[in-house]
Amino acid sequence: MARYAKEHKDATRQRIAETAGRRFKRAGIDGSGIATLMKDAGLTNGAFYAHFQSKDDLVATIVADQLRGQGEWIRGTATSRAGVERIVREYLSPAHRDSPEEGCPSAALLDEIGRCPDATRQAYTDGVLSFIDDIAAVLAPDDPASVRVKTLSVYAQLVGTMQLARALTDAQLADKVLEEGIRNALAVLGVAGSSVGSQTEGGAG
Repeated sequence: MARYAKEHKDATRQRIAETAGRRFKRAGIDGSGIATLMKDAGLTNGAFYAHFQSKDDLVATIVADQLRGQGEWIRGTATSRAGVERIVREYLSPAHRDSPEEGCPSAALLDEIGRCPDATRQAYTDGVLSFIDDIAAVLAPDDPASVRVKTLSVYAQLVGTMQLARALTDAQLADKVLEEGIRNALAVLGVAGSSVGSQTEGGAG
């Protein structure tokens, strides 16, 4: 019975984190109160504190979970330089642009994460550097450290490009911004292969 209770509690905690993660990426951290988050999860406000000490605790958990999931996708894709190219193309895809709640936490929340407490910023730093180092190991297997900063800088370009594309009201211009972002990122990384026109429309975490 005790095992069932723990499994049930873990599942409920995960449900809160997943639904809140989608809400945050769609509406922002500051714009999402506990009452709204718990309603999304189909739970009462009082149940929140059985799983999280505070909203800040929830945010740190979500950031870590989201980046862990993104890292798993990147590790499974970046098995070669062609895989790194695929990541760039899928990250800067119209599909990712149009589905922020299912996509990269950085593109949706980076400005707010920068204002969060140290615990959340540390969770973010650890999560991002984990998959940046995975990509660097593919780009320079003999000396990953030599391309770590460059890889992180390209990731910053991807994030900024996606944020701009989402903010533009001109859909055709936004598409061109994404295409140019792909060209720029692939040129810096030195992994360009096929043309931008072959861009796949997949997820980005």
